[in-house]
Amino acid sequence: MRILFVGGEDSLPSDLTALVADMDDSWEVQRAADGTSATALIADSPQDVVVVAPALPDMPVATLLGQVRTLRPETSRIAVFGGQPPARVLSLAHRFLPLPVGEAQLLEAIGSLEELRELLDNPALRERIGQIEKLPSPPQTYIALAHALEAEEETSASDIAQLIAGDPAIAAKVLQLCNSAYFSAGRTITDLRSAVTRLGMSTMRDLVLASEVFAHGGRSDLDRPAMQQRALVASQLARRMLPESSAELGATAALLADIGLLLPGIRDERADPDTQPADAPGHTEAGAYLLGLWGLPMPIIEAVAFQRDPARAGTRSFWVTGAVHVATALAAGEPVREDYLQRTGMLDKLDGWRGHAERLLGIDESQHA
Repeated sequence: MRILFVGGEDSLPSDLTALVADMDDSWEVQRAADGTSATALIADSPQDVVVVAPALPDMPVATLLGQVRTLRPETSRIAVFGGQPPARVLSLAHRFLPLPVGEAQLLEAIGSLEELRELLDNPALRERIGQIEKLPSPPQTYIALAHALEAEEETSASDIAQLIAGDPAIAAKVLQLCNSAYFSAGRTITDLRSAVTRLGMSTMRDLVLASEVFAHGGRSDLDRPAMQQRALVASQLARRMLPESSAELGATAALLADIGLLLPGIRDERADPDTQPADAPGHTEAGAYLLGLWGLPMPIIEAVAFQRDPARAGTRSFWVTGAVHVATALAAGEPVREDYLQRTGMLDKLDGWRGHAERLLGIDESQHA
């Protein structure tokens, strides 16, 4: 694992980079004081990860990140910032670390990127995604919401509503979705606090995540409302299939299962192969790689990557990957791998899951009638 730190002592102190170098014998750490020397190093030899300080003495951070993307698109790009990163940096960096950089945060970020490369050992996939001019940005409102909910005892419905209100586009989308027949059961919701109270924190988190993820992307050939609605149905199904301790992981993974379709040049694995570019990466592994760059938990990444063939997952039991396979197949009207369910002892539950899916999809269809 080759790691390049770019910037000065004020934000990336030597003892921090030395800690990273000492953490793992397979981690090769280099340092560059400015963008010019970093560009020369990157041009000379591949890097797996580049960590860039908030400011450089010779060029804007966005300029360096753009050069890294051009020279080494397979390199994972981490930006360090003390506040809100500029819009251009948001579109060029894969992951963000706050100032001051904590040892645990930095080691977790680098370690998880190494784990991602081991799970999806596909250099062509890394290069293809690295070349995309504008990746979907990490869902900032969702991340802030998740942090707020970690301190749930100290977080009120008003606090959550205020956080969502900070992004008017998401607030409008949340209210729109809350007032659909699927969520409102015929009762009009007119304010965000009522939406939070009525829907509950878990469903609200799903709505915010879906609103952010499916609102943007580099492709114009997608039916985004249909994708979003299918994702919400799959999320509800996956949550139902898993014990409480795993329900949130499953719901989030199912919600994000098709995120790879938002990336340009990616093959839709559900579509007719004759209509798809044969050499393009499939949307499941592409989506999983994007989520790994964002820093989502590995069970979610694995579930998204292996949703169409859950037997490839690291665990032999029916867990998050199995639930995402069943939920996304039922939501899309596709066959479920019954042989897999038989091996994991869950086949007898399929009829109940299918019935619940039909009820959810029936509600969904009624709102369009």
